[in-house]
Amino acid sequence: MSVPFGTANSMPHPELERLAGELAKHIKSEQDIAALSRRLLKLTVESALKAELDEHLGHERHAPAGRGSGNSRNGYSGKTLKGDLGEIPLQTPRDRNGTFEPQLIAKGQTRLARLDSHILALYAKGMTTRDIADTLQELYGTEVSPALVAKVTDAVWDTVQTWQGRPLETVYPILYLDGLVIKVHQDNRVINKTMHVALGVNLAGHKEVLGLWLAETEGAKFWLSVLTELQNRGLKDVFVIGVDGLTGFPEAIRTVYPRAQVQLCIVHLVRNTLRYVADKDCRAVVADVKRIYQAATVAEAERALETLAERWDGKYPSLSRLWLRHWEHVITAFDYPPDIRRVIYTTNAIESLNSVIRKAINNRRIFPSDRSALKVVYLAVEQAAKKWTMPVQNWKQALNRFAIQFEGRLPL
Repeated sequence: MSVPFGTANSMPHPELERLAGELAKHIKSEQDIAALSRRLLKLTVESALKAELDEHLGHERHAPAGRGSGNSRNGYSGKTLKGDLGEIPLQTPRDRNGTFEPQLIAKGQTRLARLDSHILALYAKGMTTRDIADTLQELYGTEVSPALVAKVTDAVWDTVQTWQGRPLETVYPILYLDGLVIKVHQDNRVINKTMHVALGVNLAGHKEVLGLWLAETEGAKFWLSVLTELQNRGLKDVFVIGVDGLTGFPEAIRTVYPRAQVQLCIVHLVRNTLRYVADKDCRAVVADVKRIYQAATVAEAERALETLAERWDGKYPSLSRLWLRHWEHVITAFDYPPDIRRVIYTTNAIESLNSVIRKAINNRRIFPSDRSALKVVYLAVEQAAKKWTMPVQNWKQALNRFAIQFEGRLPL
């Protein structure tokens, strides 16, 4: 029978208290605590492995039940376990038939999972392998070589590839497509590439990153390949696709998802608008722009756009032209009431994700390869996704609206 360790209501055993008191007499420094911890971990792991072998054989050592069972203990194998406490020599028990497969410390395993998780968490923040090794040494006194760190992070690549090719749900009501510029070493020079992110909102209203693509250029052909990949992985229908720019987007979207509505990200459009505006005029221009996308109707938005042109075309002629050029994909959200409209046109979902990715990218600044960049961004995405426990705001209202507006397209 297993006994819970360290539960809230458990009381120390008198023998354990006595042993702890004896051991404490010999602890004079942090090094003594570390040495004691290594010793206790060794004893604990070896005892657990022996218990696993007992379970595997079906009897304890020297038990009568083991006579004539066809299998028995067969000594030990030595191995070195690497973890937060440094290197710990272990004696792993063996069985004569070679059928024993330890679960706590598997065959071939030389590191504790906790160390790997520390390495991957630091790597997800954009730290280099040498920085990670130095950090672990500084914080925990754990000597980990950059080569070992590289080995742990390289093991992520298979996971990245499996994740990138995993099957998708058939319908994601909303899909956001965005990109962040990163610097990568290629052909003995540093070039700018874009890490493209596809973020879906599933039928339950939960965010899910569907894929990552690193490319030097983009256009209709590139986006056609991305959308076709999503379709081949099972995504058959999207209601609204939010995009950060329109280079090649409409043609590609119409080819793969002809019934999807396209909504230009208002956040990106406002940023692009302010590129043409002097700092002293930014606040006033933003106020006029807000009247456009916060209008109750398309007609009201058109009047606000006319006001923008009247007030600023003399000084900044590009402002109203920018909005007019993209008007078809600005007013998509006006098909919906305000609470649902905010879900669609303010890409808070992908903006918050991008902030996590951007921190990892900025910490590294220049990536040695495409693979390195994809691993770091994947791990950053994985860390961000752990916090996505709630559906997006006002999702129930949005889903009911979608059910009416896109009748027959929601799966039963």
